[in-house]
Amino acid sequence: MRPETAESGSEADGATNGFDAWLALQRVTDSTRANIVADLVGHPKGAPSVDELDYTNPSLEADTIRNHLKVLAEAGVVEVLTVPAGERTRGYPYKFYRLTDEARDLFDRNGLFPADAWRRQYERVEKTTEIRELEAMPRPEG
Repeated sequence: MRPETAESGSEADGATNGFDAWLALQRVTDSTRANIVADLVGHPKGAPSVDELDYTNPSLEADTIRNHLKVLAEAGVVEVLTVPAGERTRGYPYKFYRLTDEARDLFDRNGLFPADAWRRQYERVEKTTEIRELEAMPRPEG
């Protein structure tokens, strides 16, 4: 049985307005990508940087995380928030990642990645001063 799609009365394949719910769910069933999505949902600002994701996923290299984020972005699950060039601070991340509205709606309708549960889980992770500083950084608007 296919999951509910982005809008009621949508096409049989689950694609509406360029968002394919079936493809999105296929991409998040990979355990590594599911962990990354859980970290996005659990993050206090809902938009961590690769540095923060690298910290919460120590078994992964930063490039591996970037590749998974690219797959999720191509499926419409994740969007990139970028600090404009003139507003960047040297030594700090300028790209942040968050769920798209379509993905959040899809997950909510299907009982996946409940925000409250993942925020509680994320809060339990012991963080360094550097990671706490990164968490406190303002995020660009999307």
